[in-house]
Amino acid sequence: MPNTVVVDITVNGASYQREIEARLLLVEFLREELGLTGTHIGCDTSYCGACTVTLDGKLIKSCTCLAVQADGGKVETVEGLEQDGKLHPLQEAFSEHHGLQCGYCTPGMLMASKSLLAENPNPSEAEIRKGIAGNLCRCTGYVNIVKAVGAAAVKMQEV
Repeated sequence: MPNTVVVDITVNGASYQREIEARLLLVEFLREELGLTGTHIGCDTSYCGACTVTLDGKLIKSCTCLAVQADGGKVETVEGLEQDGKLHPLQEAFSEHHGLQCGYCTPGMLMASKSLLAENPNPSEAEIRKGIAGNLCRCTGYVNIVKAVGAAAVKMQEV
């Protein structure tokens, strides 16, 4: 491989070491190298948010981050939300409150919502809308997404 590097990236708690092209995007690394296809490629410009993941606890758009920038880091994808066969409260709430239609934006919405609730466990509707503002949904009109995030916030506080 021309211009390759070795990266060691922890994704959803598992460590992966791969030799990759230096120009490989993080979203491509997740999808093509690791087979984690929950992170979607929507626009390649960071506008839509379908590729949203966390890197070292910070929300990022993985379509504009090189995999080498995540070397030594910890990435969480939508696949990391479900634990021991149990859906995350956000996933449950999106299902219960019909917070998705086609589902293309859902992984990014879930990751943005998780980040929001980590920073603000009891957000208002306006704060939820601001928290997901970097993620586009072309189907729902956001009403049920906002309801789902609010319901998940309540459920997560009960635990």
